[in-house]
Amino acid sequence: EARQPKPRPIIYNSWEATEMNFTGDTQIALAERAAKVGVERFVIDDGWFGKRDDDHAGLGDWTVTPKKFPQGLKPVIDRVHALGMDFGIWVEPEMVNPDSDLYRQHPEWAMQFPNREHSEERHQLMLNLARPDVKEWMFNWLDKLVSENDIVFLKWDYNRIWSEPGWDVAPGSSPGHPNPDAEKAIYLEAVRNLYEVIDRLRAKHPKLEIESCSSGGGRVDLGILERTDEVWPSDNTDALDRQDIQFGYTQAYTPQTMVAWVTDVPSTDHRMVPLQYRFVVAMQGALGIGANLTKFSDADMALSAKLTEFYKTIRTTVQQGRLYRLASPLTSDPSQMEYVAQDGSQAVLLAFQHSQRLLLPYPTVRLRGLAPDAMYRLRALDPEKYTGEAVLSGSVLMGAGVKLKLEGDYDSTALVLERLP
Repeated sequence: EARQPKPRPIIYNSWEATEMNFTGDTQIALAERAAKVGVERFVIDDGWFGKRDDDHAGLGDWTVTPKKFPQGLKPVIDRVHALGMDFGIWVEPEMVNPDSDLYRQHPEWAMQFPNREHSEERHQLMLNLARPDVKEWMFNWLDKLVSENDIVFLKWDYNRIWSEPGWDVAPGSSPGHPNPDAEKAIYLEAVRNLYEVIDRLRAKHPKLEIESCSSGGGRVDLGILERTDEVWPSDNTDALDRQDIQFGYTQAYTPQTMVAWVTDVPSTDHRMVPLQYRFVVAMQGALGIGANLTKFSDADMALSAKLTEFYKTIRTTVQQGRLYRLASPLTSDPSQMEYVAQDGSQAVLLAFQHSQRLLLPYPTVRLRGLAPDAMYRLRALDPEKYTGEAVLSGSVLMGAGVKLKLEGDYDSTALVLERLP
């Protein structure tokens, strides 16, 4: 049965702030800051389980580490709830580190060709999810984790591609005589079993939501999207790069499924980008924050709170409305994206300038998709950047357009149009 998509909550994710170096107390400190800026869902990323202090060990040992959480996850989750947020956590169920209790107990569970060396990526191997025992193990620990903790969201990661996809004990095999169809069967059965695990989890835990987080967009297809709520498009969170990545993503998929974080600078590309520009870029999809809020100044916190509050007033239009690409980031600077609500009651303009040249003013922006005879009330994110009329007709907005005052490098703003009755 198809789920009715609801607008995505604003999330905070701890990964870029702490990576695996954290305790329950440091997560609570981040949660308290996240709540202050209007975040609705707090997510603890990799590093909460097993002997997991870096990516060399622990994958497969899905029990909460007492070193970081001496009383389990409950005190953190209780504090997150008290702050008015719900709670999510990172998992990578299809993978195993050779340095793990699981692998030591069940080396045969790793995907492998007999008599061939394993290829590791990110110090991990793929589990053979085609095996019924692996499938049941996976469902059981995920079910236990979600049942014992008030978890409403799993960031389901998948950080490497397949290699050595052998299955020497596939149905129809016998010692020394592997089933020649087993190599094909492993692909089909592993995917079928993945879908079964997710379907069973969601049936048992109706409020559970899942993000397909696959090494930055490695698994975005209609099969997984039927079972998940959002996708991580890329590990590159640089705001300028993200404009291109997000522009491409939305050619195929709705902005509602596109997770977009505001992260710290300097970025992946060693770029310094103003906080508002990072936010307005991330407003093109399901807004999240991954910056280290404990290092934010009072001014940064105030601006973040203002921008998340603003985003909540446009979220449904951006995530579920019609998207008009007024000027593409791939071919022009400045660029603009416009979103029109399904019922036409609201339109949103997100406008960007990467760099100003030759003292040229920002070009006139002509909107699209409005009702020509309707009147619209304009609300600017930054009143100093739009000083035109407060009420205009659709025909004027689409014909004469609007003038914005964007200046210098990495300037951005947003304009909201509310259709008058």
